[in-house]
Amino acid sequence: MIIRLAEVSDAEEIFDIEEECFSIPWSMDSIVNELENPGHKLYFVVEENKQLLAYAGVWLVADEGQITNVAVRTCARREGYGAMLVRKLVKECFKRGAAEIFLEVRVSNVAAMSLYRRLGFTVKGLRKHYYQEPVEDAYIMSLIKEDVQ
Repeated sequence: MIIRLAEVSDAEEIFDIEEECFSIPWSMDSIVNELENPGHKLYFVVEENKQLLAYAGVWLVADEGQITNVAVRTCARREGYGAMLVRKLVKECFKRGAAEIFLEVRVSNVAAMSLYRRLGFTVKGLRKHYYQEPVEDAYIMSLIKEDVQ
């Protein structure tokens, strides 16, 4: 198992993971655009036996990171891949000058919230009706660099 930066050639497998994990997945065009124009974006994948099992991404703007997606194939859940990817994103964000990292998570996604809390994220607010299909609120969570040991 390796964690590496995502490449444009990974777009199709990332799209497959998106479709498996999210009710409204990112389009193939959006994924390709993210990977072709990295700028202030980072995407990492977990690869095992030449198959992508998970991916995660972050946008870096000024001194903030915004985690865009963390997605793990159903067959690979509860193996620690999500935690590994989030730790990698956090490390890279702080290394590149971020002071705080944000994310949104469905209020019903107890497993994800538990993971983020274990990694030091705290709830900062609520976005009403943030998600569609089904309509649901999102917690805004963040991790502040100075709070990380």
